[in-house]
Amino acid sequence: MSDFKIIDCDQHVIEAPDIWEKWMPAKFQDMAPKLVKDEDGGDAWQLGKHAEGLGLVAAMNQTPKTLKWTGTKYDEMHPGIYQPKGRLELMDQDGVHGAVFFPPQRTMIYFMFQEDKEFSFEAMKAYNNFISDFCKTAPTRLKAVWQMPATGIEDAIAEARRAKEAGAVGLGLATWPSGEFILSEADDKFWAVAEELNLPIQVHVGLTPPQYKTMRIGAKKGGPPQLVGFSTTMSRMPTLFAEFIFNGVFERFPKLKVVGGEVGSGWVPFFKQELDDRYRRNRYWCNVNLSMLPSDYYDRNCMVGLVSDQFGVQNCDAVGVDTMMWCSDFPHHITDWPHSRYLINSMSQGISAENKAKIFGGNAAKLYGFEL
Repeated sequence: MSDFKIIDCDQHVIEAPDIWEKWMPAKFQDMAPKLVKDEDGGDAWQLGKHAEGLGLVAAMNQTPKTLKWTGTKYDEMHPGIYQPKGRLELMDQDGVHGAVFFPPQRTMIYFMFQEDKEFSFEAMKAYNNFISDFCKTAPTRLKAVWQMPATGIEDAIAEARRAKEAGAVGLGLATWPSGEFILSEADDKFWAVAEELNLPIQVHVGLTPPQYKTMRIGAKKGGPPQLVGFSTTMSRMPTLFAEFIFNGVFERFPKLKVVGGEVGSGWVPFFKQELDDRYRRNRYWCNVNLSMLPSDYYDRNCMVGLVSDQFGVQNCDAVGVDTMMWCSDFPHHITDWPHSRYLINSMSQGISAENKAKIFGGNAAKLYGFEL
């Protein structure tokens, strides 16, 4: 047992079998994800008429030798993976007091790619309604991040305000709020509202602009490309943070928080060094004039979620201990459930008790409003 409460800043819910029948508007049922069988007889969600069936990524009780993304069935899973009933039991087994739930990005990106903008918006609203209802089971321990639509800035703003009213603690982005390929001035209206509402921006690994319409996201991948992707999940986040910093977003919106979920932290000290060095050398001909060093904006406005990051935790003072939060990614394939306490203690050898409490509980509690 720890002497502080562990807060997990990135858990997931595998979509329940009846989620879209219950929450998707009737007029869009034909476009909703469909439950099918994968090639190994497991349950899978088919995303669109031409998309491959996607297995249920629930790695609980699997080993590296048995792990795969196909063959899992709902009736073989613990109900706490896809229902609020039982989730607290699973968290208690892992020693986790509170959890923040991030949207399923494969499904959200499918919704984002649709030409029918009304469907895209209503589908994301359906998920948001579902996850808020899920968290109502234990609102002091379960908190929701709402997915923001990619159908235009006004829709994003409307959903952000609805998120605040519903008690959500973060705004999840899969693309820029305006729905454009790159960050633009149009996004400032959304940043202003997020700052006003005191809701952090949540990015899971990186953004996927809607122009990337790669629909065939298969469950059976594997091979070197898969390991390349898994080993470089942090690679898009430095670019994203730099976009915010050098485009002056944090200059204009000093209270805005941006969280990179599941990206680790060991790379951060070098990144901050590079930000400041390149700014010093190139600020004049690039016509970028900031009132603080770029690394100062990182320390003030940015946070990262780490899963297993011994190097980052051991060097937390260089990373910026107040910018670090732990996450398990439960029930996805990198979770260490039910051994998270072991992992946390292993990573934390030699750091102060104060820093340990911040990284694995206090920082997330402060950001998301958990009572410790």
